Amino acid sequence: MKKDNKSFQTYLKEIEDPKNDREINRDLPLHPTPLQVTKYKLCKKILAYQLKHNLTDEQLIQKLDLSQAEIEDILFCEIERFTVDRLITYASRLFSPHYIEVMVEERPETVNAPTA
Repeated sequence: MKKDNKSFQTYLKEIEDPKNDREINRDLPLHPTPLQVTKYKLCKKILAYQLKHNLTDEQLIQKLDLSQAEIEDILFCEIERFTVDRLITYASRLFSPHYIEVMVEERPETVNAPTA
């Protein structure tokens, strides 16, 4: 039983090591800013384009003129590594005509349930 516990602890250390989280799809934080949402949506649009057109990562690298690491950061939504203007530039290389629309809308007020 002790050996199983040790191997489980070793496994936990391995999966919790930040070096091993390279290819993990990121999600937005709990309360994202509008900037984070915009960057996330741009990354998802680029991923959707890749999937819709059955492009390999290498083909996407050539279309966007980026490195493998940059493509992976976009496809796995590493939004903190990019500015909005960079992501818009990359998206405009894929989508034709070059049209990107930004919509600003008010959010509906959320009603919090009373707590006892």
